[in-house]
Amino acid sequence: KTNETKIGKVLEEKAGVNFKIEHLVGDLQTKIGTMIASGEYPDVLVPDDGIESVVEAGGFIDLTPYIDNDKYPNIKRVYGPYKELMKWDDGKIYIFPFSTQVGEYNPDPNINQGAFWIQRRVLEWAGYPKIKTVDQYFKLIEDYINAHPNEDLIGFTTLTHDWRFFATTNVPNHLAGYPNDGEVMVDMQTHEARIYAGTEWDKRWWKKLNEINAKGLFDKAAFTDNYDQYIAKLTSHKVLGMFDYGWQIANAQNALRDAAKADPSQDGYRYFPLPVVFDENIKDQYLDPPGFVKNRGFGITIKCKDPERVIEFIDHLLKEETQILVKWGIEGETYLRDENGRMYRTQEMVDKMDQKFLEEYGFTVFDWDWPQYGTNSTLSDGNAASPGLQPEVFQLSLTEADKKILSAYGVKTYAELFSPPDPRPWFPAWGIPRGPEQQLFEQQKADIQRQYIPKLVLSNPEDFEKVWEEYTAALNKLDIAGYERWFTQQIKEIVEKASAK
Repeated sequence: KTNETKIGKVLEEKAGVNFKIEHLVGDLQTKIGTMIASGEYPDVLVPDDGIESVVEAGGFIDLTPYIDNDKYPNIKRVYGPYKELMKWDDGKIYIFPFSTQVGEYNPDPNINQGAFWIQRRVLEWAGYPKIKTVDQYFKLIEDYINAHPNEDLIGFTTLTHDWRFFATTNVPNHLAGYPNDGEVMVDMQTHEARIYAGTEWDKRWWKKLNEINAKGLFDKAAFTDNYDQYIAKLTSHKVLGMFDYGWQIANAQNALRDAAKADPSQDGYRYFPLPVVFDENIKDQYLDPPGFVKNRGFGITIKCKDPERVIEFIDHLLKEETQILVKWGIEGETYLRDENGRMYRTQEMVDKMDQKFLEEYGFTVFDWDWPQYGTNSTLSDGNAASPGLQPEVFQLSLTEADKKILSAYGVKTYAELFSPPDPRPWFPAWGIPRGPEQQLFEQQKADIQRQYIPKLVLSNPEDFEKVWEEYTAALNKLDIAGYERWFTQQIKEIVEKASAK
């Protein structure tokens, strides 16, 4: 229950609402399918990529009457400017997205999006080399393992569990110098959308994993581990590298950070982000440009007995003072203000914010799955809405070991290691709601990838070409051209609207 946390208790006192939260266990689409079939929904639902299914089944109420309504001034202020973007094909609004930009855009000094990660001790051992290409990355891992043969190390693992499989399939796209647009790469000049599954980019990546598997550097359990096993493996000190999104490995990162704060000799087991690409001449695009995701968010279901009460709570949640509460906490306890009104945290405050504290205080409960100011938002007084994006807080959160490794690479923040993002008005393309045909295509494509990617990676190198031909033959039976045509049209419409502004 939300009122079992400090922040939740304050919210209950002020807004009179308490939520019982159930987190998904098991397969997402199965759980959503069961809800749809039975018609039994919770009051509010955050269905992640099951959202289109719930909308099509009529599981959500229409939120349109509440968006531009003077009765709910905070909803109007935060979501009003996005009203047109929030509409689905039928002209109705079903969810409050999580990514609304309020105030100035504030860049993130941390890497919460995609990166190739490597244990810090490997970089230190090699004298902090500049790693740009995927070949350099794996050569470093191989050299380190060869120099430490008796440590039972895993060179590289990858996350394949359930809906998180994209952490494995998205990689060729990033290595080719594209941001996370989901299933497609979008040409910056023509705005044509192309899937990268089955392309030469895709082939290069699976061939590389096949090579490292043949050398004994790949984690063979990667295709059977669930998410919890994967996170446990990252904290075991045995895994040297992986590709993943910062937000998805945050629990492992936090646990490793907390251990290193207690014992600085453990710092080498923490992971460092690298903007790895296929070739030297490719510009990385891992950092997200400002974007709007309309198909991930918080919806009120048709089973909610009192939608007005939930809406009143959301309006309260979107007050600036409440956003400060859920993101910064309580003044005097988890932040202070200086004479210029700048919000900051003392070293002592920063040090006590381990995973356990964040959970008990309520920061983890209210961190993401609620209507909110998007991560890169700015408060009306110029402070960052998210403490981690406040330069003063970020610098204080750095340990001596952080400063040492950043300084070895000539930067002050992790984001400075990466190329700035090019503007993409459609970003992220995966945020464009799909119809039944596109969903079916994506499901069929994912099924083929689940069947063939383990074979591509784990097969004998001499069998790779044969498996690749089977994989592409299966993909080519799908209506790739139709899917790409639909996506290209959507993106061109968005670009036209953006340039019309």
